[in-house]
Amino acid sequence: MAADRVSAGARAWQRMLSGRRLDLLDPSPLDVEIADIAHGLARVARWNGQTLGEHAFSVAQHCIVVEDLAVRMDPGLEPRWRLAVLLHDAPEYVIGDMISPFKTVLGGDYKAVEERLQRAIHLRFGLPAVLPQKIKKLAKRADLVSAYFEAIELAGFDDKEAGRLFGRPRGFDADAHGRLRLGLEPWPVALAQARFLDRFGELDALLQQAHAK
Repeated sequence: MAADRVSAGARAWQRMLSGRRLDLLDPSPLDVEIADIAHGLARVARWNGQTLGEHAFSVAQHCIVVEDLAVRMDPGLEPRWRLAVLLHDAPEYVIGDMISPFKTVLGGDYKAVEERLQRAIHLRFGLPAVLPQKIKKLAKRADLVSAYFEAIELAGFDDKEAGRLFGRPRGFDADAHGRLRLGLEPWPVALAQARFLDRFGELDALLQQAHAK
């Protein structure tokens, strides 16, 4: 385990702009703040920044796209599960967005840290530490659909290669050239951060209303 290899006295926490100190080996939900998440995710680039446009395509924007896609796939999705999908990559505000090939190289330690952070984030916002399989599968499907569109619209992949890697999405209309497109355009950092916070606020309000009934 990664914890076993951390030297005595070595720093394994990160100080956030909120002033919180988040322990990566034993993260507490009490040290998780949505403002820190939004700030971090808006500044983390998908595809290691290898995308078209003046701005990087941020993880914050990706999370919003994935939540939109999940609702498209399941229009009756409850607010708490919509929130869970929005936060599906939230640990990356601490550990960054590591591309899948590098995750494979690192192996289990990376995954263990990511999972501990995800559990703490879920608990902080009133979600189960471990999501139901149905919701995890929905989030993964929406994530792959987003990855397909990001690949062909922003990251230089052709349709065939993106389809092979991520699966060709169904239920989307083709353009005049027979191509599937979402029309993705990377947002500036401040806009991505604000829109992520806005979406979180909308879903959190719906969740609080549901709890009040």
